[in-house]
Amino acid sequence: MRGLIIVLLGLWTSFGYAEETSSVAQLEAFLKATTTLVADFKQVSMDESGKPSQTSFGVFYLQRPGKFHWQYQKPFTQKIIANGGKVWFYDADLEQVTIKKLDKSLGSTPALLLSGEISLKDNFNLEQQGVDEGMHWVRLLPKNPESNFKYITIGLIKNTLGGMEMSDNFGQLTRIYFSNVRLNSAIPAANFKFVPPEGVDVFAE
Repeated sequence: MRGLIIVLLGLWTSFGYAEETSSVAQLEAFLKATTTLVADFKQVSMDESGKPSQTSFGVFYLQRPGKFHWQYQKPFTQKIIANGGKVWFYDADLEQVTIKKLDKSLGSTPALLLSGEISLKDNFNLEQQGVDEGMHWVRLLPKNPESNFKYITIGLIKNTLGGMEMSDNFGQLTRIYFSNVRLNSAIPAANFKFVPPEGVDVFAE
């Protein structure tokens, strides 16, 4: 009996290790194999009680390394575009554009995590989080104690991007669900170029 218990414990430990390795490896393999990505997204912001406080919809374009276009379409219009080491944040309602250096924008947009410009292993500890909502989740814990986030998780479904979840230091939880994901197809270069509309205020940080 004792021998059987030891064998079972060994199998359980090996399975747990294989599952952890598999999920982190899935994320690494997905990022390595992805040159471009286009997806629709639904973003849900939760209040401190865990109830949805705002839901928005849009489209996400990614070209690794270093280019992305995160566009909110409903219920408001905003664009976040990265190219050439800079990130443009455009709010149509406020008629305002803010420009940041790419390396200073980590806490501003989840798209940067997938861009290839930020080393996940250099900036985060990666932890297996198991399966939820049909997705394999990997949690990213910031190594920088001054990070805006407590944690970020990335969910993969059928070896492609399925969702993200972010918890910030103010107690706000944000969940993002991706759909209609298309990988490694050509994306027009114009999607990653931004010219501020005439009359808007432009701020550079």
